[in-house]
Parts: sequence; C-alpha cells; structure tokens
Amino acid sequence: MSYAVKEIYFTLQGEGVQAGRPAVFLRFAGCNLWSGREGQRERGPGGCARWCDTDFVGIDGPGGGRFADAPTLAAAVARAWPAPPRDALVVCTGGEPLLQLDAPAIAALHAAGFAVAVESNGTLPAPAGIDWLTISPKPGRPLRQRRGDELKLVYPQPEPEMAPEHFVGLDFRHFALQPLDNAAQAANTQAALDYCLAHPRWRLSLQTHKLLRIP
Repeated sequence: MSYAVKEIYFTLQGEGVQAGRPAVFLRFAGCNLWSGREGQRERGPGGCARWCDTDFVGIDGPGGGRFADAPTLAAAVARAWPAPPRDALVVCTGGEPLLQLDAPAIAALHAAGFAVAVESNGTLPAPAGIDWLTISPKPGRPLRQRRGDELKLVYPQPEPEMAPEHFVGLDFRHFALQPLDNAAQAANTQAALDYCLAHPRWRLSLQTHKLLRIP
C-alpha cells in the first residue's frame, strides 16, 4: 500500500493530555467527513466542516508526498526527528489518518523507534498496535471507535448528541473538553472551563500551539 501524506514535521504536541511533548506530526491527506476544499465546506457531513481549521488537501506540504510502502514512510518520519529516536513520538493525524494508517505502517514506525499516537474522528475502527489513541467525535456520524486513551470533545456544540454527558460512559482513560475555536472563542473557553470545574471527570484542553504560534 502507498501512503498519501500532506506533511511531516517536528513540533510540540499542542493539545490534549500530552500537550507540550515533542513529536513528529505525520499528517495524512484526505478525510471521510469532507473534502477540505473551501467551496465545499458546507457540504461536509459530520458538522466538523463548519469549523475545521486543518489543511489536509494534497501532498504538497513540508515533508509530504506519496510514499510507496511502510518502511519508506517510517524512514521519512525518522528523518524529521532531530536526534536518534529516544522517547520518540509520532502523531498520526489528518484529515482522518485511519483511512490510511494500517498494520504495516504501525509496525514500521515501531521499528524506527517511535511510539505511535493517532488522532481520529472515531468513525473508523482503529487497527491494533497504536500506543496512544485520541478520539474526537463529530456530530452526524456514528462513533465506531468507542475505546481508547483520550476522548477529546470540542465544546460547546449545538447538537444534543454532542453533550459531554453522552460520552463519559465510554472506555477511555482521559476525557478532555476543547473550546470551540470560532468568533465566540472567549465565551466558549469560559463555558468549557466552567463545565470542567462542575464535572471534574473532564479536563480542559487548550490549543497551546495556537497560543504559542508554533506549527
């Protein structure tokens, strides 16, 4: 299998439980909820197209391209890590990484010295071998992956099925609320903060990479 990748780059994980940890981001091209093209934003199912801020279209980003096989992909990830891999982390994201991430890719990344983290919308089942699985549910699509390490929910969302109380019974180790980044961001952040204080099963996840202006 070949892999279409938008970009590969070294940075700090900006959000969620592992915020601040150095990581190589492996951003796969493509998503199963919308095309990523501005002219088609309102046609994207699942609601995320209303506020998705990620460019996952094409293979023209830094380090991106089409990789012929899993070892070639893993070698590109290893080149992005600034030292011999030690406590190395690769964050597989997108778009939707589970459209492409498969057992051979996971095995090749492990062989290259990386722990494999995945950030997924949860509409596809995750393959075995992932070391850290973050699921960010989206409205209008069934949640097929109902267990993992971290459930990260954008908050607030108007759809009743996206209320935090609908997710706390799922099999996740951590639950995080991430303020919706739109014109009402300040109010959204306060609402998420208040919810976490009232419901301490949840922790607040801020997008620190935006605050620090890093990739």
